[in-house]
Amino acid sequence: MLDARRLLGEILIDAGCVTQEQVDTALERQMNGETLRVGEMFVAGGLCSATDITSALAEQFSMEMVDLDGLELFPETLAMLAPEFCRANRVVPINVVENALTVAVCDPLDLQSLDSLRFLTGLQIEPVLATTEAINAAIEKYYCITVSDPFTTPEPDIEFKNPYTPEDVDESGVEDAPVIKLVSLIIAQAVQSRASDIHVEPMNDRLSVRYRIDGICTEIDSPPKRLQSAIIARIKIMAQLDMAERRRPQDGKILLKILDRRLDLRVSSLPAKHGESLVLRILDKGAISFGLDQLGFHDDDSRTFRALIKKPNGIMLITGPTGSGKTTTLYSALNELNKPDRKIITVENPVEYTLSGINQVQVNNAAGMTFQRALKAMLRQAPNVILVGEIRDPETAHVAIEAALTGHLVFATLHTNDAPSALTRLVDMDMAPFLVASSVQAVQAQRLVRMLCPDCKHPVQLDDARVRAAGIREERLAGRVLYRAAGCPHCRNTGFKGRKGIYEIMVMNRRIREMCFQKATTDAIREQARRDGMHTLLDDGIRKVLDGWTTLDEVLGEAKVYV
Repeated sequence: MLDARRLLGEILIDAGCVTQEQVDTALERQMNGETLRVGEMFVAGGLCSATDITSALAEQFSMEMVDLDGLELFPETLAMLAPEFCRANRVVPINVVENALTVAVCDPLDLQSLDSLRFLTGLQIEPVLATTEAINAAIEKYYCITVSDPFTTPEPDIEFKNPYTPEDVDESGVEDAPVIKLVSLIIAQAVQSRASDIHVEPMNDRLSVRYRIDGICTEIDSPPKRLQSAIIARIKIMAQLDMAERRRPQDGKILLKILDRRLDLRVSSLPAKHGESLVLRILDKGAISFGLDQLGFHDDDSRTFRALIKKPNGIMLITGPTGSGKTTTLYSALNELNKPDRKIITVENPVEYTLSGINQVQVNNAAGMTFQRALKAMLRQAPNVILVGEIRDPETAHVAIEAALTGHLVFATLHTNDAPSALTRLVDMDMAPFLVASSVQAVQAQRLVRMLCPDCKHPVQLDDARVRAAGIREERLAGRVLYRAAGCPHCRNTGFKGRKGIYEIMVMNRRIREMCFQKATTDAIREQARRDGMHTLLDDGIRKVLDGWTTLDEVLGEAKVYV
């Protein structure tokens, strides 16, 4: 049987720092309501130094004690944790070896901070002990921020615009500080991890929390099942949802400021078998760039796209599944066109980001503000450019085509697998083929693929048969180096960091317009577009593989390319 862990008082007595009477007095003070720990009382009373206490804790918990003043901390290691996190949790990253991060802590029992570190980095955490003063000094030295009283624990750096009061709470335990801190921590970690969504999903025996990072869901350590009701209720209160309603879906939003960034979280609640499933969509305008140069266009596609969005009229369709970056592409185009001499109006459901200088209309079906009604009203506002969030019915398609034929430049999205399918889709929506052929200027299909982490990508030799199966000719490989995803602390061991688009731009010309008018098949239109110089999604993906941006597996698999 293992020996029981020695008490801190016993270790300090053996070291000659305190007496048994002093230990008994400290324990008696704790029983009478003293909030300071035994070691903190000894330091405050001048009986021991902070180094004595930390040394005793190191012996008690069989941990290593380090002197931060004598260590050289490297910038790449320090950059792994945000300064605000280090300040709030009093930790300092020291070194990374393979999949383990060594971190200096002052409290060996602060398991919440250690769990948070695992969430944030995706690494194994090896804690070592240092004095509180040494950690505070290191944070001030390396991060240039001041740390407050070491015996107080600051709240997470998160501020809600719609805070609740205790009388609003009708769920047991929601008002407890640990639940509030836990939910705040889940949101803060998601933002620091570049997550686009937070999924809170009740299961039979646990509460699953997952982050969607670069399009891939990653599960983090699950909170205790007993906190499920309190966590869900806390999020619903923050989103101003009906606490009593558990049988119907609900939508809400949370406005908050975290780490000096203002965020808008869209919250969706869905009743499920084991409780309400919540999804929090993180909209961070400060982290997204609406510039065409950041989208991932190759030079030829960039020139084509820029020429198309400057046409005086017609429809520019952006197609792709949900989550393929259509909204970002549209906003980037509008941002390029947003000049004082142009009036731009959008109709969206919902308005995800507010763009300065652009009139944005929110669809509200309950109030009768549908896409069709908003579009008809917009035409009376004399706009130059119109954006339609989505063409989903014949009425919206008809008004959009009418706007294009009357001298407006119209941007719209459509759910199709590739660019040629958009023409047949509009015809299937009972649009006259001659109207489709004469109004559509171009169709762009797109997907998002993950980019290789620049810090850890490794060259790889692909099997010749696999290269040929992907349609890559040998002459295209001459002088090229292909890469694979390796994984490192900078990318949370995924091998990928960030996403960019692969594109398929079909520009309408006389031949394709004639084929559309004749109701040609999608395959026939696609073949003609390729003969006219269109790069398919697969073609553009392979170009990015050959340029070292991503991997062949990512293009063929994760991008869901339709060949």
